[in-house]
Amino acid sequence: MKSASKFEKVAARCWNLLNEGKPFTPIFTVGTMLLFHLGDFASLPFWLNFTISLAITLPLFILFFVYDFPLFLRNYLWLPIVAYLIIGWEWNLGLSLLGIGLYFFFTILFWGTLYYHLRIGTSWLNFTRFWKLVLKNSDSTSGNAQEQLPKFLLLLAYWQYTYSLLDTSQQLPIVQFLSFFGGLLVFTFILHRYLFDWKPKMYEEYAKEAEDWKEDRADRVVVIVVDGMRKERYQEAETPFLDSLKAEGTEFSNMETVYPARTVVCFSSMFTGTYPYEHGITSNMVWKLGIKVESIFDSLRKVGKKGRLLGVAHLVDSMGSDVDTFTAVMHNDKADPTIMKKAKHIMKEQDPDLFIVQMIGTDQTGHSRGVLYDEYLQKIKEADRLIEDFVQWMTEEGKMENTTLFICADHGQADGIGGHGHLDEGERFVPFIMHGPNIQKGRKVESKHSLVSMASTIAHILGAPFPSHARGPVLEEAFRRKEEHRE
Repeated sequence: MKSASKFEKVAARCWNLLNEGKPFTPIFTVGTMLLFHLGDFASLPFWLNFTISLAITLPLFILFFVYDFPLFLRNYLWLPIVAYLIIGWEWNLGLSLLGIGLYFFFTILFWGTLYYHLRIGTSWLNFTRFWKLVLKNSDSTSGNAQEQLPKFLLLLAYWQYTYSLLDTSQQLPIVQFLSFFGGLLVFTFILHRYLFDWKPKMYEEYAKEAEDWKEDRADRVVVIVVDGMRKERYQEAETPFLDSLKAEGTEFSNMETVYPARTVVCFSSMFTGTYPYEHGITSNMVWKLGIKVESIFDSLRKVGKKGRLLGVAHLVDSMGSDVDTFTAVMHNDKADPTIMKKAKHIMKEQDPDLFIVQMIGTDQTGHSRGVLYDEYLQKIKEADRLIEDFVQWMTEEGKMENTTLFICADHGQADGIGGHGHLDEGERFVPFIMHGPNIQKGRKVESKHSLVSMASTIAHILGAPFPSHARGPVLEEAFRRKEEHRE
């Protein structure tokens, strides 16, 4: 299997500029304005007026960059447009129609059809379903039509109106502009102050070292992350092997992901034990490479042990050289089998004490085809079969004798393109199973826990110090000695 090339790593970062909602809105708006005024490029006054009007519109760009309007908050974005129309400012219908047309061309035909066909082999008819995902998506990505449409329509109208006043040498209504922006700022602040209240509660203190129970120790930890596996859909899927692991191990039925639930954010939090404000990774769009705190890999190095992560290219942005990458440009039906084949190779050649494997087929199916369809359940079924094959191979190789196994998802998925991030239905709670010689059999832990406990728990099992900023406590309920202690 090919590793992700340097070009693919750079391309993944560039694509996130168009995938993430924050950078997409200004990029798309500026691009649309330039296309609308294509015939004016030869005019020097055009560029002067274009630049000045952009500067006047810049506060709106900044406001929409700073504040997301995910989930139900997006419904409030139409109120500033109503206010704009009531004021009576010019609205250029042609520019608006161009913006809408370009937006749906980009999301449904370019992204949903051409991009996914070339990257993972979806059908050329994927657009027949993809438009539904774009309209349903509630997360703050470029594929959220109900958030992006009012944002760029208001920006285009305001910018074009300002430009037209300058172009015809009319006086700018500065007081009205300032009042409009001030009102929008207050409106946005109130919305996010009183209605943006669904973030998970965070651990405030750093995790305390658990008692040195040597009975909890294992020689190896293997973590298999089924990216984007929605919990209730997993429960509906045919997963005989994972069911057997639950029966012979411990299941955490209320394991909560972190906020925002983006892949790079979640992996960074799982394997540092802390939150985005501390480790510095706040979305898949990583502006500054590398986490700011210690990871579980750093902790293992302190005791002479080795950890490896097999994952997609953009995980390098966070974890750097601790990642073995694989290319994500392959048919989706071949992705997970190829990943698990490479996982066997790494395990045989490098024999790490901690091995983390990211399976991407389920997540890619959810993004390209939706989670509420049979294809998604089929991908979970395939993941179950591949995990069973990998564990059997590990057993045959003599590598499971004293190994603790984690099976989990990094986040769930809502219904819609890019359907995870702001914890809509189906995103917040994830499947989480622990299995091993020192793990309780048939235990179901129903109390709420967080994925940030992963780093501390792995360090505890492997006898390493906690990462420097780990806040998640050790998942002590899973260990067999707890049961023995009560007896």
